[in-house]
Amino acid sequence: MIRKWFAEESGNTLILAALSLFVLLSFAGLAIDGGMLYMTKAELQKTANAAVLSGAQELTNNEAKVDEITRSIVAAHNAGSAIENISIEMEKKVAIDLSKTVPLAFSKLFGKESVNVRAHSAAELRTMGRAVGAAPLGIDDSIPLEFYKEYQLKVDSGGVEYGNFGVLALGSTGASSYEENLRNGYQEELAVNDIIATQTGNIAGKTREIIKEKVNSCPELPRDIHDRDCSRIILIPVYTPYNHDVNQVKEVKITGFAYFYITDPMDSKDTSIKGMFIERPGTGFETTSGVFKGAYSIRITE
Repeated sequence: MIRKWFAEESGNTLILAALSLFVLLSFAGLAIDGGMLYMTKAELQKTANAAVLSGAQELTNNEAKVDEITRSIVAAHNAGSAIENISIEMEKKVAIDLSKTVPLAFSKLFGKESVNVRAHSAAELRTMGRAVGAAPLGIDDSIPLEFYKEYQLKVDSGGVEYGNFGVLALGSTGASSYEENLRNGYQEELAVNDIIATQTGNIAGKTREIIKEKVNSCPELPRDIHDRDCSRIILIPVYTPYNHDVNQVKEVKITGFAYFYITDPMDSKDTSIKGMFIERPGTGFETTSGVFKGAYSIRITE
């Protein structure tokens, strides 16, 4: 009887050990499959976000371009994902739905061969209220802006009331600072409600030189105001006069941002930059208080 009892106990122990091992392997297998699904979901979401952020940059261009760019970003990730749907609202929003079939490993033992993982993302255009890279030029927000109509940004004080001719001292005053900021953009962030000093002095000559560089670096054959890398396009603050005396506006208050497309080089006597204001998404950030003058920021909203 004692031998029989020990034999039965040994058999029970083997059964329990086998069951415990199976349970542990099951948990390990499910963890592996779950981890694989989690990683796939994260990568799919990353692809969807990148696609709509890139597509949203063309929401002021045309719908075909938005679709093309969005699909190209998905294809560039080469992760085997499929596009289920792309929704486009020009000048507003682009959304995408992606899916990917993920083969399972351990779960096959339970009859589950694969899982279809999905991701959704949407990017919307918002009014730009903070940005890096602005030119040291500005325009009074009391001036009505009509997109794609010719305007002139004056860069000297001749014939301008109160000496306010739209030239801003970003970071510091002086010709060298102005030259650097006009050529490369101001590398600090500006935001709605910032108070900025105005720039004085004779800067028309240096302006002509830099505008010529920008025009020559982006030939118009044909004109493409949607070219993301065109040097003719500059970001400028929109402002309201903040502090002025009888002869000069000394400080301005930023109320928004605008994009200006330079249409013509400046000749030796020009004191104005000829161009037009355009609608364009940029790399700035949104605000709830700024005025809209054509400069959009992009935000993932879903």
